[in-house]
Amino acid sequence: MPKYIFVTGGVVSSVGKGITTAALGRILKSRGLSVSIQKLDPYLNVDPGTMSPYQHGEVFVTDDGSETDLDLGHYERFLDDNLTSTSSVTTGQIYETVLGKERRGDYLGGTIQPIPHVTNEIKSCIRAVGRESGAEVVLIEVGGTVGDIEGQPFLEAIRQMRKEEGRNGTASIHVTLLPYLGASGELKTKPTQHSVRELRSMGIQPDVIICRSDRPVADELKAKISLFCDVEREGVIPLLTMPSIYEVPLVLEEANLGDYVVDILQLEAAERDLDDWRHLVDRLQHPTGEVTIAIVGKYVELHDAYISVRESLTHAGIHHNQKVTIRWIHSERLEHGDVSALAGVDGIVVPGGFGERGFEGKLQAAHVARTQGIPYLGLCLGLQVMVVEAARNLLGHKDANSSEFAPETSHAVISLLSEQEGVTQKGATMRLGAYPCELVPGTRAHQAYGVAEVEERHRHRYEFNNAYREALAGIGIVASGLSPDGQLVEICENTGHPFMVATQFHPEFRSRPLRPHPLFRDFVGAVIDRKAKELGSTAITVPADISGAVAGGGS
Repeated sequence: MPKYIFVTGGVVSSVGKGITTAALGRILKSRGLSVSIQKLDPYLNVDPGTMSPYQHGEVFVTDDGSETDLDLGHYERFLDDNLTSTSSVTTGQIYETVLGKERRGDYLGGTIQPIPHVTNEIKSCIRAVGRESGAEVVLIEVGGTVGDIEGQPFLEAIRQMRKEEGRNGTASIHVTLLPYLGASGELKTKPTQHSVRELRSMGIQPDVIICRSDRPVADELKAKISLFCDVEREGVIPLLTMPSIYEVPLVLEEANLGDYVVDILQLEAAERDLDDWRHLVDRLQHPTGEVTIAIVGKYVELHDAYISVRESLTHAGIHHNQKVTIRWIHSERLEHGDVSALAGVDGIVVPGGFGERGFEGKLQAAHVARTQGIPYLGLCLGLQVMVVEAARNLLGHKDANSSEFAPETSHAVISLLSEQEGVTQKGATMRLGAYPCELVPGTRAHQAYGVAEVEERHRHRYEFNNAYREALAGIGIVASGLSPDGQLVEICENTGHPFMVATQFHPEFRSRPLRPHPLFRDFVGAVIDRKAKELGSTAITVPADISGAVAGGGS
């Protein structure tokens, strides 16, 4: 039977529960234990798929097509495992399931109540992770903070599980903030005390308190928290804000969290082995060079909207022993031809997105990359941007566009499958999750992966229009990755460019700190090569052929 570790948070949101959970998962895995992780989100949305990035940041997608919280990305990156839909549970899903059972008569006419029906469903979802993954340890992060009214059913379910699983079957970890008051020059423990009191009022006594702070936590403060929160002294773990999230497992290991949790749960664990992670952090802290890469998107003021892209670039930088500095550029800033924001960048990434806003600015970025030999990596919409730009400026179709943004265009080089002749597949249904991709021998994509076929994760509706495949290939924009039936273009690349590769899928969801994604790895490698050859060249100009070709702007 698996052991369960419940991670809650207090005082403020965004205190670091997700990274703490992921880091502890890595620590336990380093001891030879099999680990899985689940996120419980208290919001009523069924999933974050329709939520604005401004509300929720990135939507992470699993192999089985589940749209989930971005914390699942952290879990996968730290564990180096692929999670499934069972690792993401929302209040919306719970109530949808309970009401569906009620409508079918599964409750035999009984009155449906939060206790036991909702809490039983929550417990069933938690236990499903252990059952389906076969993990020895399951970590469960509860979103939000203790005291939030929407989180109470989850905490009650956890209280019940702690009783049902027995004394050594579960552990409770509470992550809190120790705020620093400049006026008095000290860290304050009172918010932590109140947060723990709130958790205890729900019937849950924490075994471990993770104390987040921006300043060192003195021993007397640890002793005070231990006394007032009724937690063993060894269970009070300071966690300072670190320069990189990848340092957190080492910090928590140094604080003996791994051994303490193993003792609580009476786990049979091997000796700790984080040598590979220490080597990773050492390379991260001591790069031999630096490159600057632009991420051109419409949510760049909110970096969490592109968190997997950012981390994938970091992974590739670690592989090459380079510091990757990201220049965040709002695509709307480029829409009317002023591309000065791109001056001095060594590479350009155009990530995914939905909607017309900022699309024309992304076209400008692709144009600069193509005409000036700057390495370019397009992700999902970034592929569509690359294709539209080439159709306008190389094929001469000045109104070339996606039918998503310009339904009336006479050259819809990107369109729904249902709009394409001879294609009988799904039409407007969004492609979600992992799909196979066959790589064309001799292409950059094939060289990067080193295999004939891969699986990558998708989240999109619009596709490359096959009617333009031959014409675009004639100008060097070739399909280098295809679905097994040959109907869907998964990867495009510019054969006359140092590195201009774009994918219809999201490779960033598969990148890992110790195993950077092949396309990100080779993209950063091309960036390094170009910088070495053209060191000191920072001039960005607007070539003549862009004039009038990428006019207008998104909404």
